[in-house]
Amino acid sequence: MRYVVYGAGAIGGGIGARLFAAGCDVTLIARGAHLERVRAAGLRERTPAGEVMRPVPVVGHPRELAFADDDIVLLAMKAQDTAAALVDLRAAAGDGVAVVCAQNGVDNERMAARLFAHVYGVLVYMPATFLEPGVIVLHGAAAPGLLDIGRYPRGVDALADRVAADLTTAGFVSRVSDDVMRLKYGKLLGNLGNAARALCAPGPETDALVRAMAVEARACFAAAAIAWAPDDEMAAIAAAVPSADVPGAPRAGSSSWQSLARGTGSIESDFLNGEIALLGRLHGVPTPVNAAVQRLAAEAASAGAPPESIPAASVLAAVDG
Repeated sequence: MRYVVYGAGAIGGGIGARLFAAGCDVTLIARGAHLERVRAAGLRERTPAGEVMRPVPVVGHPRELAFADDDIVLLAMKAQDTAAALVDLRAAAGDGVAVVCAQNGVDNERMAARLFAHVYGVLVYMPATFLEPGVIVLHGAAAPGLLDIGRYPRGVDALADRVAADLTTAGFVSRVSDDVMRLKYGKLLGNLGNAARALCAPGPETDALVRAMAVEARACFAAAAIAWAPDDEMAAIAAAVPSADVPGAPRAGSSSWQSLARGTGSIESDFLNGEIALLGRLHGVPTPVNAAVQRLAAEAASAGAPPESIPAASVLAAVDG
């Protein structure tokens, strides 16, 4: 059995590196300068315990691989890149390969299930940074992250058990869940603040934006009859993966903050805040704060704006407007 990690940034690179170190058969799919660095010298993994080079095999596209029936594809790209990646994956691997979505948001699994018969969701709590090609920084102290897995839309099976066991061997906290999407909706509430904290400097106005977005989201979940894990349950889960300092590599912001810092030109807000805007439109719930932050984050990413370059007061004004 081989793990094909599609999207080898902070999360995918970290998972792939640790599985590889644990003796699993792993191939990464990366792109651009990151692909070239890893192909030439391996993946440089930095942790609180030190630094190591992982000579993980890497390719630039699914068509470069000969897929086997028992391959497991672990998706770890940002949600805005998922749809195109899935089309390329199906063309290369067929629709029978198992697809495991180790991604933020709740729409990746739905996109995958349109094209693939065997889809799994993963709740990801993994403090990691990817700002330099060829280098990932894993800030987890006792474990590099928590990765709970279950079938989509619900249930568990032997493959989920096997993946959880391999991830545990690789040092992660990983359990199977028969309702993993309930956990992922709980995580979505926390991820709504990613865009606001990427756009705005820390402060009480930014905190107010984050609280307002969560209020809108809970109203949408209730209107749509969506079950979500409550805050205290999610806090206990997050507490299982405390962070520690990595010498010379201070902890960066969220994945959205890192997208602005790297100047990628895109950001995940359409699938985080945009999910709430969508639910609001479907169920008649106003979501002006999430919609404004979604729009401003997309504009900032497209313009190449650096992190924390928009005053929170300007975001609040956009909501009022």
